Amino acid sequence: MTAVMERVVGGAAPVSQGPLSAGDPVQVQNRFDGSWCSGFEVAEILSGVGRRRYRVRRLSDGAILPVLFVEDALR
Repeated sequence: MTAVMERVVGGAAPVSQGPLSAGDPVQVQNRFDGSWCSGFEVAEILSGVGRRRYRVRRLSDGAILPVLFVEDALR
């Protein structure tokens, strides 16, 4: 079996908000300047050991972003 490494974007402290579901529209925090970008939705929720992580789809072209996000990097 081959291990798959995933990059995860986001900080360490969770943001107080309701749980996200697949299909929910979200803004994604830009990891370079901290600004928020619109035009995304939750594509998949991954839970396991530790925090939930989210796979995000860009609405303009339907592309799935190549990194995973923690909840505090989405709003």
